[in-house]
Amino acid sequence: MPQDYSRSDRLASQIHRELSALITHSLKDPRLAHPSILDVQVTRDLSLAKVYFSVLNAEDSEATQQALNHAAGFLQRELGKVIKSRNTPRLRFIFDDTDIRGRTMDELIGSVIAKDQRNSNQE
Repeated sequence: MPQDYSRSDRLASQIHRELSALITHSLKDPRLAHPSILDVQVTRDLSLAKVYFSVLNAEDSEATQQALNHAAGFLQRELGKVIKSRNTPRLRFIFDDTDIRGRTMDELIGSVIAKDQRNSNQE
């Protein structure tokens, strides 16, 4: 039976769930702007987890990333208590602005469509 769901994928899924809860309930850093964990990718050797996050305002991204990286040791230790693995991967937090860029593109497309409709109504 082939493995469709590798060990690193299972670990990434568990880290995603646990980190979301830990960040929400355990971190009290005022620099945190309510980050959303979008994705977690764990290397094949399970030594590193890249955690992609997003915030509502792009201006808060740098401060939030600093706060998350500052709390990475604490989060890794707390993950180690929950995850059934010999080693807990190091955490690297990466800001992902895909949704912000997507909203900007939607707004641009919407404004072009509205302008086009106004021009066609005037004719």
